[in-house]
Amino acid sequence: MVLNPYLNFDGNAEEAFRFYQSVFGGEIFIQKMSQAPGGDQLPDNEKNRAMHVAIPIGKGQHLMASDCVPSAGHVLNVGNNNYISITPDSRTDADRIFNGLSAGGKVEMPMADMFWGDYFGSFEDKFGVRWMINYTEQKK
Repeated sequence: MVLNPYLNFDGNAEEAFRFYQSVFGGEIFIQKMSQAPGGDQLPDNEKNRAMHVAIPIGKGQHLMASDCVPSAGHVLNVGNNNYISITPDSRTDADRIFNGLSAGGKVEMPMADMFWGDYFGSFEDKFGVRWMINYTEQKK
């Protein structure tokens, strides 16, 4: 299992990650909101926001982030700008961890197969900690 910090920004995730890259090095990965299904329907000022940005920070670990989407009702507040992202070793572990940690909390996205190819879900636990579970099927 791998844990990765996941941050939220209000339109400046790419700028922040270019700065972090200057410290950690590594190759930056950026996927824009316009590349997501329905991204062409976003207001022009949101299409260039980061849907997902990542840089490697250690063996098998990444610092990751995305920008909020105001037109979808997202508001950045201190407390919702950090997630703990877990990459479990199996789909079964993904479900077990998701169901266990989300009990009594608030599910944001239930576990489901996503358009980028992973099995993903997110939630806030009953203590206010935000989590992402992202299982990637290993290619054989």
